[in-house]
Amino acid sequence: MAQVKPIPEGCHNVQPYMMFVGCEKAMEFYAQALGAREVMRMKGSDGMVGHAEMQIGDSRIMMADETPQMEAYGVKHYGGSPVSLMLYTEDCDALYARALKAGAESLREPADQPYGIRMCGVRDPFGYKWWIGTQIQTMSAGEMQEATLATHGTV
Repeated sequence: MAQVKPIPEGCHNVQPYMMFVGCEKAMEFYAQALGAREVMRMKGSDGMVGHAEMQIGDSRIMMADETPQMEAYGVKHYGGSPVSLMLYTEDCDALYARALKAGAESLREPADQPYGIRMCGVRDPFGYKWWIGTQIQTMSAGEMQEATLATHGTV
């Protein structure tokens, strides 16, 4: 008998699980804006997405339509999300431009940061903030803190 892996293939120990009003539209947006690839989609008899998974690079996001009876709500229900997502990519400038073209709102234009990351930020049409980065310099945690304090006065 084959041994069952405790962590499914393609998953990591921690997976973001995001709720939406209009999950299918979010899936279309993430495919267009971030190059996400659909892994699975399960719809209920009401036509709503009960569970879906998309792959972005080596990471997976899980998603579904809002389900009030389970107290599972999208960002707009709360007036915004305190959680942001960090997405590392080989070319943050190109992904930033792609996300804007697909309908994301700019939060921060791409710029080199003192902690060795070229970074930018967007808010997707569903209210989630995505920070997009490309490592441009390898630094220790101490070097990152020192460079950030010297530039910004705070971490």
